[in-house]
Amino acid sequence: MGNSWRISALAERHRLLGAQLEDWNGMGTAWTYHSDTADHYTAIRTKAGLMDVSGLKKVHYVGPHAESLLEYATSRDISKLYPGKSAYATMLNEEGKFVDDCVIYRTGPNSFMVVHGTGIGLEMLIRSATGRQVAVLFDDDLHDLSLQGPVAVDFLAEHVPGIRDLPYFHHIQTRLFGCPVMISRTGYTGERGYEIFCKAMDAPLIWDTILEKGVPFGIVASSFVTLDWLRTESYLLFFPYDNSEYFPFENDKSGDTLWELGLDFTVSPTKGEFRGCYEHRRLKGKERFKIFGIKLEGDQAAQMGDTVWDGDQKVGVITCGMYSPLTKTSVALARMDVPYAVADRSVQIKGSLEVDAITHTLPFDDPQKLKRTAKG
Repeated sequence: MGNSWRISALAERHRLLGAQLEDWNGMGTAWTYHSDTADHYTAIRTKAGLMDVSGLKKVHYVGPHAESLLEYATSRDISKLYPGKSAYATMLNEEGKFVDDCVIYRTGPNSFMVVHGTGIGLEMLIRSATGRQVAVLFDDDLHDLSLQGPVAVDFLAEHVPGIRDLPYFHHIQTRLFGCPVMISRTGYTGERGYEIFCKAMDAPLIWDTILEKGVPFGIVASSFVTLDWLRTESYLLFFPYDNSEYFPFENDKSGDTLWELGLDFTVSPTKGEFRGCYEHRRLKGKERFKIFGIKLEGDQAAQMGDTVWDGDQKVGVITCGMYSPLTKTSVALARMDVPYAVADRSVQIKGSLEVDAITHTLPFDDPQKLKRTAKG
């Protein structure tokens, strides 16, 4: 954890659960606990799990130029956002290549909060803000507790009036256990879930109380690596682990297009000019690979870097795999040669295991996204 410079208010809680607090995004993060990751996965798919995802970068952009700054920097039509509404967006460089993703929360007429992962979006926005009437406030006091799973709404409904009426990708300012919080109906699991943004000083109380009062609901503390299981099934990419930064091209520098990653949907239909937009549009139909699904025989999970073959021809590489104890299936995300990014192609996996497999559409779990968007 030598690279960590950001401190989680829940660090001692995680250590008591067995976490070594591995560095992620500058913060010691509970990659694993003493308890089994399969149990965390099962809880989130069937009941609910509580995760500390405070390692995400939370940044406020405030001022009369905040909207135009984000309008040019991201793929979403920011003018469509109103206070209480959020959107998942991507960020490109001038070459039209993906460099970061984020969730943009509009918190007021001239104020936004942007939650970044590990890409360079924050640095690009800071440079773009120079000379404009916009304040950029990195908020490391704000912690993010993610309560994910089908019973999350039932638990919160006992403590937060109106939570059942909160639509997908909306947020409210409220109180939880007496603490001021912003609760967002977002997550990274494919389930109906909520992110609870709170002050660092309140994070331990909220964490402890959810786990204590959540026992009858089956809510458990869930480790960060559980997200790899959930995101594989739900087709949620994790920069840079699914990207060419980890899987470089032989004759080209790193950088993937939205068309290759399947993230072209993040460009709003009403979107005007934004950074990299002309190259983005020019590169449509010029995909060098596509993210696609693989369903493996047997009960072993593929590992990052395992390769996909059609006879003697290498046709892809696994970026993330998992075996589900619920569905009894082994599935994986892969960077596939374009002709093989179609369903029902027979292939073979080589590397940490050698098994037959078949190409599969994404996502594996809940393809209509009915769980995360459910009402009531």
